[in-house]
Amino acid sequence: MTIIECDGSWRSRWDAYAAACPHASLYHLWAWNDVNRDVLGHRTIALAAVEGDAIRGIFPIVQVKSRLFGNIGCSMPFVNFGGPASDTPEIDEALLAEGARVTAREGMDYVEIRSVRPLPGPYPSQQSKISLTVDLPPEPEAMWTKFKSSHRQDIRKAEKEGFVARHGGRELLDDFYQVLSESWRDLGTPIYSRRYFERVLEALGDTRVWITVIYRGTEPAAAQMSGRFGGTAEGMWLGMREAFRRQYVGYVLYWEILKWASEHGHRKYHLGRSSADSGAEAFKKKWNAYAMQLYWHYVLKPGQPLPQLNVKNPKYQLAIHVWRELPVRLTQTIGPMVARCIP
Repeated sequence: MTIIECDGSWRSRWDAYAAACPHASLYHLWAWNDVNRDVLGHRTIALAAVEGDAIRGIFPIVQVKSRLFGNIGCSMPFVNFGGPASDTPEIDEALLAEGARVTAREGMDYVEIRSVRPLPGPYPSQQSKISLTVDLPPEPEAMWTKFKSSHRQDIRKAEKEGFVARHGGRELLDDFYQVLSESWRDLGTPIYSRRYFERVLEALGDTRVWITVIYRGTEPAAAQMSGRFGGTAEGMWLGMREAFRRQYVGYVLYWEILKWASEHGHRKYHLGRSSADSGAEAFKKKWNAYAMQLYWHYVLKPGQPLPQLNVKNPKYQLAIHVWRELPVRLTQTIGPMVARCIP
């Protein structure tokens, strides 16, 4: 067995392995190499453990290099999960060791590995993030009856506001982006370019990605882009406009997404990652979601502390406050230049 850096000629074998490996996710598919390179201009390093022509493990790394935040490696940036996916812990260890060598070779400050399981080797981890998952029955009604009565009342209350859901693809992209831009501005979060989301739709296709938009009349009120992989659906990016939060639009959005996923044969829905003990976790648990611990491991230089590139870091609070005051159209212009630097 050897560890190699794959080029595009390995695409079909890479994706076939990802589809078969129980440790792989939607974010291990080769298409993310194209998205990160084509839209964001980042270098991608696709490590694979191979025996002959057969892949035994994969480990994608994206190099996010900028003057703002330095030379960072991440597996995988801008999305929920990543890390090595392989046949055995020993292969994981070999892939991680090669990842450490790549880190040194490319002069990276560190590599962040967003794993759904603890990994072998001398790689410290932060465990402040969790993923919440809802089990989906074949019939949405079975899911509905298991909600608490107070939760069902909140959903009905929101439905009485006249919200209507649409599910689709590129035809909903403009409304999705409008909602996301306003929502993320209010959170103080720089938005990716519209082209980034369009490229995700192109690279992964209708069989992997869909958009849900909740309307009140002709006004888009909330939206989410979801992915699907191996029978599991995945919440990728979500936004709600402040003007509709008091009408409980989030309840309609979540219910319509879960209902649609159930009706289309998915057996689980990941509601995305959240900080442990947060308001987001509490809301997601109303949908009978259960938590899975995430392990964000790091390849670090000797003596280097764990990175603190997150919204809780006090040195970013002023920038977040200022961002919330900017016009949405301005954040759509300058946001992509900042967002591409924050894995």
